[in-house]
Amino acid sequence: MMSTMHLRRINPDRNMARFYAMSVQPNLFGQWSLLREWGRIGSAGRLVTGDFACEHQAAAAMAKHLKAKLSKGYKAV
Repeated sequence: MMSTMHLRRINPDRNMARFYAMSVQPNLFGQWSLLREWGRIGSAGRLVTGDFACEHQAAAAMAKHLKAKLSKGYKAV
């Protein structure tokens, strides 16, 4: 099972237009990866990958990041 989440935080008063995307995917080495990309909407953003032994660990890490972003005002797209 692969899962993907796209979030946005837009505040015109602060000139803020940001995105945050996460995806859990299998990699070529039999592990699971959590790919996180963030930046200003319209830009390429920054991409960081974390490797995990199983899908459940990667999904738990994704849930942790999701909770943190939602608490900061990001909304699911």
